[in-house]
Amino acid sequence: MMNRHSCLVIVVLVLGGALVGCAHSTKLADPQVAASIKQTLENNLFQLPPRVQGHYGIRLYRITGDNKYLYAALYDYFVVADRLHSIEPYLKDQAYIKNAAKKRTTALSSGTRGRLRREALKQYPEFIFYAGELLHYSARLDEFGTSIPESVIKALQAYDFLPGLTDKKMIRAWAAQLANYVYWLRQLGIADHTKAYEQAFLRAYPDSEDHTLSRWHFRNKLYGLTHFILAASGYYQRYVSADEFGWILDYFAQNQQRALTYATDDIVAEMGICFLLMKQYDHPIVSLTKAKLINSFNQNARMIPSVSGRLDLATGEHRNVLAYMLLAWPEKLNPGPYFDQLADVQEYLPRHHFASPPQEHEDDH
Repeated sequence: MMNRHSCLVIVVLVLGGALVGCAHSTKLADPQVAASIKQTLENNLFQLPPRVQGHYGIRLYRITGDNKYLYAALYDYFVVADRLHSIEPYLKDQAYIKNAAKKRTTALSSGTRGRLRREALKQYPEFIFYAGELLHYSARLDEFGTSIPESVIKALQAYDFLPGLTDKKMIRAWAAQLANYVYWLRQLGIADHTKAYEQAFLRAYPDSEDHTLSRWHFRNKLYGLTHFILAASGYYQRYVSADEFGWILDYFAQNQQRALTYATDDIVAEMGICFLLMKQYDHPIVSLTKAKLINSFNQNARMIPSVSGRLDLATGEHRNVLAYMLLAWPEKLNPGPYFDQLADVQEYLPRHHFASPPQEHEDDH
């Protein structure tokens, strides 16, 4: 059996081979690539869809604490608040819920992911509405320091998420998303299914069957594992415990060669960030994930393209902001932004803005 050092040597050799013929990438340091990605995103930020701008603003605020990112983050607030406001009157209208769920299911992609998800949802047709809309929007507003209407909380409490969250087909189609839902339910005080989901995940993707996984399923497993940690951190608002999630870091270390060879750059970045969220700054995988992303960086486009080589910021912002975060990780993480506590943005909050929760909410982060 190879020890960790042996595996590291193999991975370095693999990556070294991949870097041959790409010498321009090896000349770039972490700060150079990080600065280039950030400049590309910020030079083009106004051209991106509102939710994408919001995604970027939220993450940059959390790793910098710089108020200049508040207005980009506010775009996400606008959209999410509007959507929850539009749903709230129909929470007892079963025809509305059924139709909304059907629309979301129909809109799923036609590829492997969409096919698996549609098949899994046959047993839980309304899950996509309650989790993908109602829970998602509520958790995001809660992260902004905004209280959630009682009618929404009651609707979430009335729906039984556990069967869908622990179903093997669902996990093998939505691993990362289900991890989000589990931690959002706990965040909102609806239910704590974290242990149940962890056990169901390990049944759906036992390590002993890794050799049978297709590339797609191996990526899905990795993506799901990263989201245990990312979701538990409130998405970069706080550090998490190695006692609770060290088993995931062990899995990444034991499978680093396959992961770095077959995972997408989004997943590679998230793997590296998972170590940082447990303050494992000097772990070899952190350096290896950085090297992989720097190798993927396109100097001419000043960004990391998709697996297919596509250079599109609207669809590539997620990948690139993750790479930036990994390469420019801060010493301190910042919760929020809590818009109700920020005087500069008060006049810009949505007119149907929900009331602020009690002040002690801030201490929960």
